[in-house]
Amino acid sequence: MSLPEKAFPVSWDQFHRDARALAWRIAGMQREWRAMVAITRGGLVPAAIICRELGIRLIETVCVASYHDYTEQGKLKILKGIGESLLENGGEGVLIIDDLTDTGKTAAIVREMMPRAHFATVYAKPLGRPLVDTFITEVSQDTWIYFPWDMGFTYQEPISKSHRG
Repeated sequence: MSLPEKAFPVSWDQFHRDARALAWRIAGMQREWRAMVAITRGGLVPAAIICRELGIRLIETVCVASYHDYTEQGKLKILKGIGESLLENGGEGVLIIDDLTDTGKTAAIVREMMPRAHFATVYAKPLGRPLVDTFITEVSQDTWIYFPWDMGFTYQEPISKSHRG
């Protein structure tokens, strides 16, 4: 797999705004959530923001490794599963949070574990989008999202300079 052509850098401020927008959208569903499951590692940051906004106190993690070297997706591996009590009744009343659904492979594994849970991501790509219930921003499949926790402060070349032939 080659690196995507398009870059979508996300600042801490923008990510916080987008995660809060996701919380607003979920809050509009007028549901009581019995727990939240954050998909690690990317789901930890939006989970912290969303559980604060929605008043959710019981937070669980599911640890799925997929991007092994940030350029190629390896085989998925469940490093830590979800507690049995949250799996009851297909995960009904549980909110699953991740930063991004990309190919949908991670989402499919977690969705299989909890088919009745509500799955929400901050960002979605077309291949993964059908597997989530709620998201804020869709980007094209060939876009690489640079999350703030993956970046430092560096100069960014203007788009016009990077598209010259």
